Amino acid sequence: MKHNADHGPVTLSRTRLLEALLDSATDYAIIAMDLDGLVTSWNEGAHRILGWTEDEMIGQPASVFFTLEDRQKGTQHAEMQSALDHGRGNDERWHQKKDGTCFWASGEMMPLKDENGAPQGFLKILRDRTNQRQAAEAQRADAEFLHSVLASSGDCIKVLDLDANLEFMNEGGLRIMEVSDFNAIRGCPWPDFWPPGEQEEARAAVLTAKAGGSARFQGFANTTKGARKYWDVQVTAIPGANGRPEKLLAVSRDITEQKRIEGELRELNDSLERRIDERTRELQASEDQLRQSQKLEALGQLTGGVAHDFNNLLTGISGSLEMLQTRLARGQFTDLDRFISAAQTASIRAAALTHRLLAFSRRQNLDPKPTNANRLVAGMEDLVRRTVGPAILVETVLAEDLWTTLCDAGQLENAVLNLCINARDAMPDGGRLTIETANASLNGRAAHARDMAPGQYIMLCVTDTGTGMAPDVIERAFDPFYTTKPMGQGTGLGLSMTYGFTKQSGGQVRIHSAVGKGTTMRIYLPRHAGEEDVASPPAQLAEAPRAQHGETVLIVDDDPAVRMLVTEVLEELGYAAVEAADGNAGLKVLQSNARIDLLITDVGLPGGMNGRQIADAARTSRPDLKVLFITGYAENAVMRSGYLEPGMQIMIKPFTMEALATRIKDAIVGEHSSGPSVGG
Repeated sequence: MKHNADHGPVTLSRTRLLEALLDSATDYAIIAMDLDGLVTSWNEGAHRILGWTEDEMIGQPASVFFTLEDRQKGTQHAEMQSALDHGRGNDERWHQKKDGTCFWASGEMMPLKDENGAPQGFLKILRDRTNQRQAAEAQRADAEFLHSVLASSGDCIKVLDLDANLEFMNEGGLRIMEVSDFNAIRGCPWPDFWPPGEQEEARAAVLTAKAGGSARFQGFANTTKGARKYWDVQVTAIPGANGRPEKLLAVSRDITEQKRIEGELRELNDSLERRIDERTRELQASEDQLRQSQKLEALGQLTGGVAHDFNNLLTGISGSLEMLQTRLARGQFTDLDRFISAAQTASIRAAALTHRLLAFSRRQNLDPKPTNANRLVAGMEDLVRRTVGPAILVETVLAEDLWTTLCDAGQLENAVLNLCINARDAMPDGGRLTIETANASLNGRAAHARDMAPGQYIMLCVTDTGTGMAPDVIERAFDPFYTTKPMGQGTGLGLSMTYGFTKQSGGQVRIHSAVGKGTTMRIYLPRHAGEEDVASPPAQLAEAPRAQHGETVLIVDDDPAVRMLVTEVLEELGYAAVEAADGNAGLKVLQSNARIDLLITDVGLPGGMNGRQIADAARTSRPDLKVLFITGYAENAVMRSGYLEPGMQIMIKPFTMEALATRIKDAIVGEHSSGPSVGG
């Protein structure tokens, strides 16, 4: 109602008031039509929603804002008839705006009647519900998608209340849990579905989730039909509007097959490790056999030359002794030192030869020590000459100030000897064999060309003037069992073992050869910063320490000459000596009450009891008995697991009396408690 200052209050007509109300309802399209469906009134809301102005629509059919499909079906006429029949009609459908776009509207149509109740027209009210419809459709699509996801998931997805009772289970969960009727388990406590051993973990997971956390565990549980499955489970909280846990979500994944495969893989892995260990041991045994075969081949090649060399040495020893005997029988005591020196020199050379043969034949791992290759080559030069024979000229070219290398000297000797044997076989009609040493500093390019790391090396070369090798032979030369020699004259192991030794020592072997032009084999070994191991000479017998009063030594050896010499040394030093020719006799002495401060025994004895057995038997009653083994075999014959027990020592025959005298005193006072030692 308006007020006029001059004429008082102004009363709006009922019609004007109605029009004002209709125009103010801008969220609604309010349209009046006559009985033919022509627009008679068009409010501002209709203009805003549909796009046409009132002037454009007055007198126009209302069907203009219906979709083409609805116009073709006569939807407007059907709405008006329904309103006349029922007094009111409601519907929701698509409508069309002036610009051609469609919108979803909820509509209501009612008849307009006069005071007598006769219909005069219709009133249609529309409201744009497009946003609400789109939101509802999106929500429905989300719900359908979520339902599809839950239905297709292979996991068992459950919703629990805060007391862990079942409220929901997805279709996938129903399948894998073999649930035919969820209502039969709805409301049941979820932890009760687990066996007793797993229920505590399930309850602990529920408590963690109720506190707002997340818990995960694994365990066995049966389906409703009794199938045993292994599950991976995660329990988390579903927060409410206030952010606090309102429900619980438990997702269980069937990992039974995964666990089965893991178990099989674990068993396979364990089996594979056992097989690898067994195969490794087999390969190690095979490698040891190959190494031994290669050494035996070398020994076979050595036989002729060694026999000749050893016979020469025996001739020098026996001849010198005969001359001494003859001179002494005649009473000629002058110029005896010449024969004594000749016999001693020959015996030293014989000892060196037997030690070298033992080193070749002995089964052992690499024992790297600082080694001077010049000294090694010089020491085996005579052996090489005897091995290759008189038709081949042997030359050595040794570098001054050659660096020390860290390697197993016995294996290096073996490698050099095998290279020399190969060179000899490549020169059946004779030729020249040169053994050369040199220092070699290899930079990046030179080292790469030799498949080596840059650095400093010593180089040992064996060169022959023989038949040489073709490229295909060079390519396979280091393969085990590959040989170009006639059957029965070579195992094909020499070069492969040489290659293995040098690689294990951090070095390399290279071949330079051409058919008809000879071969050069180059061994590279890394330089070692330390000094060469050089054994110090033994003290003279006269300088050896003397015995304390009453000290007694038992000597057990089946060789009378050895017993005589050892007894002579003992008495010279002031010890009481007791002799035994075999193990049984020696053991009787040890089992008596006689004082024995040291047992010296040979290892190989007749009568069924060796030296090690004597020592072990004696130590049952004399646990502190000191023992010195003397043997012509490798020390491995008396060693167990590579070591001697405390209070035991070993000397390898032959040895000097001076070395024996020093070792006897050391053994009694215990300066060398354990470990192998070699006398010389």
